[in-house]
Amino acid sequence: MGIDVTVERTIPLPPEQVAAYAMDWCHDAEWTQGIRTAELTREADGGGFGVGAEVTRTAYFLGKRIDYVLRVAAHDPPRLLDMVSVAGPMPMHVTYTFEAAPGGGTLARIRVRGDASGLYGLAAPLMGRKVRSSLVKDLRDLEQRLSAPPD
Repeated sequence: MGIDVTVERTIPLPPEQVAAYAMDWCHDAEWTQGIRTAELTREADGGGFGVGAEVTRTAYFLGKRIDYVLRVAAHDPPRLLDMVSVAGPMPMHVTYTFEAAPGGGTLARIRVRGDASGLYGLAAPLMGRKVRSSLVKDLRDLEQRLSAPPD
């Protein structure tokens, strides 16, 4: 059974600013629900972060520790970051998109697709709701973090 969840939010800041922060793996634990650590464990072929780079994340989801690795499949700042899991409890595909919103600001969108087969298949409906709730909070936290006055 598959999970396919998309959430979006208009953030009243320019797409370049929103994408620069959200696409930087160093900030993953600051605004992404459940993520405790994120580490660049493989650089892109040309060095740094880009297509082929891998980020290892440690997260907690439904009370369980989950370690997984996402490989960058597409990287087109400030518009798109697309990642696929290459290690973890279930196959997963995460896509971030950022575009100018009508009337100003940024339309930020996160889509998570996954194959919740096996043990996770039994909990797929619950997981889908939990993923949606987490993604809504992610975009809210992203906006709050970017809109906060500097320290």
